[in-house]
Amino acid sequence: MNWKNHIKDYLTYIKIERGLSENTIKNYTLDLYKLSNFLIENQIDTSPVKIDHELLKTSIYDLSKNISPRSQARFISGLKNFFDYLIFEDYRTDNPMDLIETPKIGRKLPEVLSVNEIDQLISAIDRSTNEGERNYVILETLYGCGLRVSELLNLKCSDLFFKEGFLKVIGKGDKERFIPLNDYLIKCMINYQKLVRPHFPLKKEHSDLLFLNRRGSQLTRAMIFTIIRQLSDKIGLNKTISPHTFRHSFATHLLENGADLRAIQQMLGHQSITTTEIYVHMDKTHLTSVLNKYHPRK
Repeated sequence: MNWKNHIKDYLTYIKIERGLSENTIKNYTLDLYKLSNFLIENQIDTSPVKIDHELLKTSIYDLSKNISPRSQARFISGLKNFFDYLIFEDYRTDNPMDLIETPKIGRKLPEVLSVNEIDQLISAIDRSTNEGERNYVILETLYGCGLRVSELLNLKCSDLFFKEGFLKVIGKGDKERFIPLNDYLIKCMINYQKLVRPHFPLKKEHSDLLFLNRRGSQLTRAMIFTIIRQLSDKIGLNKTISPHTFRHSFATHLLENGADLRAIQQMLGHQSITTTEIYVHMDKTHLTSVLNKYHPRK
């Protein structure tokens, strides 16, 4: 089997058996073809089963010259997983990536908006149009529930349980979780569903999606990024933000106001509490106030 066939089988495996997200699969695809194309361009005739440690090491070095340490780490991690799969399928008995070190990238603290900046962004939306009213509810949902952008795009009307005060989310690895809704967001969503959403054309295959574009189809990630970037420019915000910034802000503001870290972990859908602990490192003021309030030697 050649690179193309092995990669195709691997991508099927991580999608069906491991349930990885579309974004992760896309990144792995790009990285694997980057390596295979490099070998072809340099007329190196070897297969995934035969390639050795030294050839991989030099290839990775050449391919990683102009990318960031974070991207290098992802590239190396993806290749390690690919060769682990080949071992699992009995194509190899060793992983030639085992002795290749991942660059130290440290822990990057995410950009966070203040409550005032959140208010400014949301207030800058022109709510006189159906698209504007939809965008208003989108941002309120991103911030009010701490959703990933993929979770927002796939949110369905049937996922909303207003009576119980929850919405259902299908997160990474198709894991289901429930997130509480505050009264204001429930009101916004109900008004949107009753008064705004009916004005969008409705395609049968997207009839249950909560947020639609003007053609009645699913919104794209690029569209959400564009909405946020335009609002940021409109208020003159001097920060580089994305939909994920609202998720970080959601978690940080909850922690600042005394929320339990385990509860935040559950709402964000983090598998490990270690991932959620990044928000503790961000909020030094909160830690100081906790120490001053609860330490016996205050």
